[in-house]
Amino acid sequence: MSYNLPITVANGGISPALVNQTLTFIAGGTIVAGDVVAFDTSLTTADAAATVIQCALTATIGNARAIGFAAAAAVSGETVPVVVAGYFKSANVDGATVAGSPLCGPVTANGRAEIASAAMTAPVFAVALAADVTNVAPVFVFRRI
Repeated sequence: MSYNLPITVANGGISPALVNQTLTFIAGGTIVAGDVVAFDTSLTTADAAATVIQCALTATIGNARAIGFAAAAAVSGETVPVVVAGYFKSANVDGATVAGSPLCGPVTANGRAEIASAAMTAPVFAVALAADVTNVAPVFVFRRI
């Protein structure tokens, strides 16, 4: 487990730290940096708790298994760092995302956080901190694990 505290000095002072928590898992398939990931529940052993996959879409309601965003790309069997709480600068998000958009698991594209709506039953696990630029935005992830 690692905690990242990038502190910057601006205008003669120190800005508030942008804190996140990153956990390392084993990739159960191909994962693109920035993708929403979920535990690989196809596994029937304790390996399921150590293995993540690109979070699959669940039409209409969103995928409730989303746990965070992959901080790097990985292929099956490699380790992958996952931001499970706090700030993440390059999240794969819906193209209509604006600052303050509540985000839940994928509805329309695998690995993409979607803007939560009343029809979705998947819990909100992050909030956008700015509008997306070509489906990428900074987010704050709410700790779920």
